[in-house]
Amino acid sequence: IKLDTSDNFYNIKNIIGKKMLNTVCVEAKCPNIYECWNRKTATIMILGDICTRSCGFCSVQTGKPSFPDELEPKRVTEAIKSMGLKHVVITSVDRDDLKNDYGASIWYKTIEMVHDEIENSRF
Repeated sequence: IKLDTSDNFYNIKNIIGKKMLNTVCVEAKCPNIYECWNRKTATIMILGDICTRSCGFCSVQTGKPSFPDELEPKRVTEAIKSMGLKHVVITSVDRDDLKNDYGASIWYKTIEMVHDEIENSRF
C-alpha cells in the first residue's frame, strides 16, 4: 500500500476531525484510506463508532454505544459541503440498542439535510 498523503488527504482528515465525524475508513481500518481520501472520497459512518453487533469480518468496535447525537446530521451536511462533494456514501453502525427506531430518525434527518443542502447550494 502506498501511503501517499497529499493535501486532499489532510483536508479530508481535518474536516472529519473538526466536525467530529466517524468514517468506515478509520473505524474499520481500511487499507485504502490514503487512496480514497487523496481522491476526496470518504464513507461517513453515522450513529457513532460503536456497533451493537460483532461481525467477524469487521474491525469496528463492538459494545454499548452512547446516545445518538442529534446534531450529527448537521455536521455531516457541513462536512460534505466543505469537501465539495456531489456524491457521498453514508453508512452506519448497527444500533440494536435503539428499540424505538434503531436509528432510523437520524438516518432520515441526515439524508433530508444533505439533499436540501445540495439542492439549495449547487456548490
